[in-house]
Amino acid sequence: MIGIIADYGYLGVFLMIFLENIFPPIPSEVILTFGGFMAAITRMNVAGVATAATTGSLLGAAALYLLGHKLGQKRLESLVLRWGRVLHIRQRDIDRSLAWFSRYQGKTVFFCRMVPLVRSLISVPAGISGMPFGVFMLLTALGSAIWNTALVCAGAALGERWDSVLGLLHAYSRATCCLLAVGMVAGFVVLLVRRRTAG
Repeated sequence: MIGIIADYGYLGVFLMIFLENIFPPIPSEVILTFGGFMAAITRMNVAGVATAATTGSLLGAAALYLLGHKLGQKRLESLVLRWGRVLHIRQRDIDRSLAWFSRYQGKTVFFCRMVPLVRSLISVPAGISGMPFGVFMLLTALGSAIWNTALVCAGAALGERWDSVLGLLHAYSRATCCLLAVGMVAGFVVLLVRRRTAG
């Protein structure tokens, strides 16, 4: 990744962030902070790196949104009917999840663009739920621009020590994942309690 950015500049940043949105395991924090460092020592600049990164984020998010939109709720439901017992997922669980996303979709898309891993995956339920594409892209652009610009600026400010910020971002990622896991477990417990109460 570093080699691509060093060789291709803005285009390298764009391509890496685009791929990061499609394949979440690619770490955006490495791409962005190193891009900031390159902006400090080459003819690249912070605004250009942040713009290239945000453009890559938008196109990657659009691709996943369209995938979710094409998949649609009916195909998702058919998958649940086929594999639901194995995954312990029922139709009403899908209905509740999509209803929750529909209720908070704007806030969810905006804030999740600043959460590692989730920032990419949130595009799929947005497409499935039929969130207006223009609204989705606007919120994605805003959230992505904040995340991208902050990390690019951090890389530029730290210079040769650009990778020192990765430890903090790793801790942030772990804390976020832990909170999400706790939330999922809590939701699962609530669901089980409701099922037993209803039963």
